[in-house]
Amino acid sequence: MYLDVRSDWLSHVDEVPRALVAASAVANLGALEQSPRHHHKKAQLLFTVRGVINCEVEDAVWIVPPQCAVWIPGGLPHTVFGSGEVECISLFIDPPEAPNLPTECCTVTVSNFLRQLLMRANALPDLYDIDGPDGRIVSVIFDELAVAPVEDLRLPIPGDPRLKKLTDLLIVAPADHATVAEWASRIALSERSLSRLLAKEVGMSFGRWRRQLHIVLALRQLSTGRTVQAVAMDLGYESASSFVTMFRKMVGKPPSRYLLERRRPVLYDRGEG
Repeated sequence: MYLDVRSDWLSHVDEVPRALVAASAVANLGALEQSPRHHHKKAQLLFTVRGVINCEVEDAVWIVPPQCAVWIPGGLPHTVFGSGEVECISLFIDPPEAPNLPTECCTVTVSNFLRQLLMRANALPDLYDIDGPDGRIVSVIFDELAVAPVEDLRLPIPGDPRLKKLTDLLIVAPADHATVAEWASRIALSERSLSRLLAKEVGMSFGRWRRQLHIVLALRQLSTGRTVQAVAMDLGYESASSFVTMFRKMVGKPPSRYLLERRRPVLYDRGEG
């Protein structure tokens, strides 16, 4: 099934009497930007084969780099948009009672084993045999999802209008070296008020929230082939090494290794099972 966000197609997904329905898509940035905000009764696992997808919900943007997936609980309004050409597999899931699947939106690491299972799931017929081999594959997928590691690839979006203005300013000028007090003054707040408001709205300090924004911007640029040096300069770091240090602290590994692990070739053929 080819991924679409039309309301009639989403209704079809919800009406299929199976715990899992798979779909796939290959699209460019422009096409995915047009995806309207929508929701469905089934939960969704959106796995990125190549490219970077961003999933936006009411209070956050979740980054989904290659070989990662985002879990979207059923009924949660969201929209997706890409960075460059993207290829993805989407599983719509009506979670059974037994597996301990996520209850909130999150980005998960996809192991080699789970990756192959997702590829196999993409070839399943809508009305697969629940008691046959296909049904057993679906059960294993649920087991693997229940233990998949969660990555902190989330940018909280504050609801306060002043903080939303600050977000826009930071996105436009990510290399601006203004102090926290100077950023606060630009949105008519004191430094203390800004810190208090950020802690309340997004649960982060200004420094960590800004670094998280830099991770979002960096992954989008690096996924298009830009060098670490170029991205570091665009984000205002004094050197590539200082950017790499920040990236490692936030993500757990340097950008070159992080991207290399997600650029391993993946066979993608719906005709293979």
